[in-house]
This record gives sequence, C-alpha cells and structure tokens, in this order.
Amino acid sequence: MTVEVFKTNVCTRRYANKLVNQIHKTFTMYKANFDLDDCDKILRVQCIQGSISSGALILFLKDFGCNAEVLPD
Repeated sequence: MTVEVFKTNVCTRRYANKLVNQIHKTFTMYKANFDLDDCDKILRVQCIQGSISSGALILFLKDFGCNAEVLPD
C-alpha cells in the first residue's frame, strides 16, 4: 500500500467531503481523507495497489478549486 500526504487550502468539512467523493469516483484504487485540524489542512491518500499519481491528483483537485502540494517525508 502506498500513502501520499498533501498540504491543501481546504477549510470546510463540506468542501472536503465533496473532494473525497470525487477522488473516490475518479481514482477508484485510492482511499482519501482530510485532517482539517492540522495547520496544513492535510489530505491523505492511500492506494491499495500500485502507486499514487501525485501530479494527476494535484491537477484533478485544481479543477475543483483546491490547491494541493505533496508534503515531503
């Protein structure tokens, strides 16, 4: 299983839930969740098999008005 962590500009639970639903519909192998209590408004994405396409996910989120960047380990 692969995990990638992103810093985002998501501020509301409603917006976060919408994004998670869209991620799950589009990237069927990904499991995503937000930690909005973290100062970086963290998006964690797990991939059951294979790897996470960070660039594709960042572009996908941008289409929904969300800025995201990979947090280094």
